[in-house]
Amino acid sequence: MPNLRILLVEDDGMISMLMTMMLEEMGFNVCATASSEADAIREAERTLPDLIVTDVNLAEGSGTAAIAAICRKRPTPHVFVSADAAAARGMNPNALVLEKPFHYADLERAIGQAMHVPPSPRSAARVVAARPTLL
Repeated sequence: MPNLRILLVEDDGMISMLMTMMLEEMGFNVCATASSEADAIREAERTLPDLIVTDVNLAEGSGTAAIAAICRKRPTPHVFVSADAAAARGMNPNALVLEKPFHYADLERAIGQAMHVPPSPRSAARVVAARPTLL
């Protein structure tokens, strides 16, 4: 999955920065970041990402509403990130939800599931050894 272009949607600036660094360390290209539902929709139209990683609850709007709007125009694989995975799954039982806090390997596995690619044990072990927990 190298060169995978990811749109990251997160309204907490520090978490956004950490997740961007983590995704780039994993070899992904964070093509854009957004902090609101409207920004996410705009950036998805502008950058045409391969994957969207979004927080469920945003200060302005919601990640789930952003994904719904984006996927109506252009179906795009996505991973939801939430401190309350049960609530996120309640909105969409088939949603791929990564619960905070999570490890690098958890995010890599979720991205692989969204993209229908099995995770690489070697790359996950390398990344986990470098930074065991992010959020």
